[in-house]
Amino acid sequence: MYNIGIVGYGSMASWHAKFIAEHSKMNLKGVFDTNPERNKCAEDRGYFVYSSEDALLNDNEIDAIIIATTNEVHKRLSIEAMAAGKHVICEKPVALNSAELQEMIDASKKYNRIFTINQNRRTNKDFLFMRQKYEEGVIGDVYIIESRVQGSRGIPKGWRTQKELGGGMMLDWGVHLIDQILYMIDQKVVRVHCNMYNVEQPRVDDNFRLTLMFENNLTAIIEVSTNTYIPLPRWYLLGKNGTLKIDDWDGGGKIIRNIKKENVWDEEVAITSAGHTKTMAPRDKSTTEEIVIAPPADNGAVSDLFVVYDQFVAAIEGEAALSITPKQAMRVMKVIDAAFLSHETGNVIKVNI
Repeated sequence: MYNIGIVGYGSMASWHAKFIAEHSKMNLKGVFDTNPERNKCAEDRGYFVYSSEDALLNDNEIDAIIIATTNEVHKRLSIEAMAAGKHVICEKPVALNSAELQEMIDASKKYNRIFTINQNRRTNKDFLFMRQKYEEGVIGDVYIIESRVQGSRGIPKGWRTQKELGGGMMLDWGVHLIDQILYMIDQKVVRVHCNMYNVEQPRVDDNFRLTLMFENNLTAIIEVSTNTYIPLPRWYLLGKNGTLKIDDWDGGGKIIRNIKKENVWDEEVAITSAGHTKTMAPRDKSTTEEIVIAPPADNGAVSDLFVVYDQFVAAIEGEAALSITPKQAMRVMKVIDAAFLSHETGNVIKVNI
């Protein structure tokens, strides 16, 4: 049984506390937040509250720390925890940039501590199902993957609207969507382009559109919006032999797949509602098949945090290497660095990530 301390008791920390209580090898020893109201909330829920950060970090009975604070202090707290002999799970984004993350990685090596990141979106139902169909090659070689998360209520008020605290959608949702794409595609990113928008928030990005080009010419388009009233599909894939669409988090959607090539063009142009056209002439419906898709009841999807905890404990015990590694997080942070640079300069950024 590993004793766990949590630094920062906001909404995500309360989620951690819930699942730690259900984990067979973890026990929540106590928490600390710089906000007295959050400490009072933790006390009301029956958790021990430390008098200070130092009191928590210096408790010799604690084996590991979960960093669940605002983003700008992830680096400092992670390094201090490792220096105090604790293993660390850091909330995403692990840091504000790749340089900060490198300092954290160096500390994990210096103090010989296990260091992982809460990238828990790798086991979402929609992602697992999309990845399965991608790897099965059901629409042939895929050349464009579009991934979107869209809402219409703006950014929740608080730290997410403050740049100095690491706010904005790139560091909030973008880090998850980039991690999913890089986790799935075993190719280097060679070009990055990003446009960020300030629709309601002048200080942080509340919308962005990010394009990643991989060395095999596959393009990933990642979009996060907080001002969309007619959302587009969660996933949209274009392949050589068809198109795949997954509508939402539940993973339902459809595939339209080519079953007969139409390479012979009529001599005459087609008359459509858009006018005369040849290139965009409608396809004969007998040449495609439509497949309505829905993931099986058990496709390995996990909506809790056990997948993060299990690999963390296995690494501490030397039974298995981390599956959510700092090296993977570094790729994500380097893409985010390039995305911010692209937005600031208006240029496509050439990279080797």
